Amino acid sequence: MDHPDLAAFVREGMRLYNAGRFWEAHESWEAVWRAAPEDERPAWQGLIQAAAAMLHRERGNAHGLATLGEAAVAKLQGGVPPGFPLETTRFAAALARCVREGGPVPPVEPAGASSR
Repeated sequence: MDHPDLAAFVREGMRLYNAGRFWEAHESWEAVWRAAPEDERPAWQGLIQAAAAMLHRERGNAHGLATLGEAAVAKLQGGVPPGFPLETTRFAAALARCVREGGPVPPVEPAGASSR
């Protein structure tokens, strides 16, 4: 992700998601997804779906949480290309626990961030 304006959307989406503002995070990452290289698009779509799933969770929509959450996990577990700006391996595992077992909402971290 070399484009500076898109990098700002990546950071803003992460900040919004981690603040529980899932719809706004979804919108921010959608701007990135639209401009992303083809090999990054599934991962961005997975993050967008994760944000939507967390919004459904917040609203008590178990079907929306399960449907979008599982779709997000599948896309994120598929791997990301080198240089992808956000960490997805730990996030996908924590998202799966959240969706399947009611675990906590997982945070999104920059790539290379150490585990908590």
